Amino acid sequence: MREKHSVNQVSTIRPSGFTRLELVVVLAVIAVLLLMLLPVMPVHKSIARRIWCVNNLKQIGVAERLWAGDHGDLPSASAFKLKGEQAAPFARTNAGPYCWAYYAALAEDFAASPKIFVCPSDERRSAAYFMKGGTTNDAGVGVFKDNTTVSFFVNPDQNDIYPQSIIFGDRNLGPGTIPDLEYGYSPTNGQGNDVIVNGPVSWSLKMHSAGNTAGAGYILLGDGSAQQISSRAFNQTWLTNALNASTNHVGLRLVFP
Repeated sequence: MREKHSVNQVSTIRPSGFTRLELVVVLAVIAVLLLMLLPVMPVHKSIARRIWCVNNLKQIGVAERLWAGDHGDLPSASAFKLKGEQAAPFARTNAGPYCWAYYAALAEDFAASPKIFVCPSDERRSAAYFMKGGTTNDAGVGVFKDNTTVSFFVNPDQNDIYPQSIIFGDRNLGPGTIPDLEYGYSPTNGQGNDVIVNGPVSWSLKMHSAGNTAGAGYILLGDGSAQQISSRAFNQTWLTNALNASTNHVGLRLVFP
């Protein structure tokens, strides 16, 4: 009869978890990857802001078309009126202070959010909500009631039937060929500006032009498409197209917030 011997078995399974050396190696690899990604992250953030801004412009374009469809297919910029008033604000010689009211009129029919009227690359911040009753004396904080919550200019002579007509665009456009350090035609006090563009213009070094000495900005066209254009392209191509589509042959009239 074979004797049974008890054998003490020694476990060869390694304890779970990293050794100190392995942990140091993993942390070193993560640190290297972060250093490689850091220069790229601001670029991705900038691209995301541009996409967001373009999407906002397109939503405003949809609101404009819906408004026109509900009002006899009239051009919204020349036909909208403030509540209680008979005259269209853009029929005035200085419609700058009413730029925001035009966007509020579009939003009323479109049920849009105030956020679509601000570009994330702008220093301005969107309002939290629209006014109740459409009056301008509401005192609530965060109410959409002036130009300080708007990032885009309006073409009062817009013609959305003409595909190359400029409907809206980034507010950081200014006169001349040397980019402004601020927002060009758009004043910081929020009073707006009503200008006739009949000479060279350039995008200021704000919003999408940040770090780009040549300048760049977005415009929304009559066909509903949003285009990023340089200052040079604006002068050589789009300004000419817009003048051809406009009923105002003196120059391209733009109302800035």
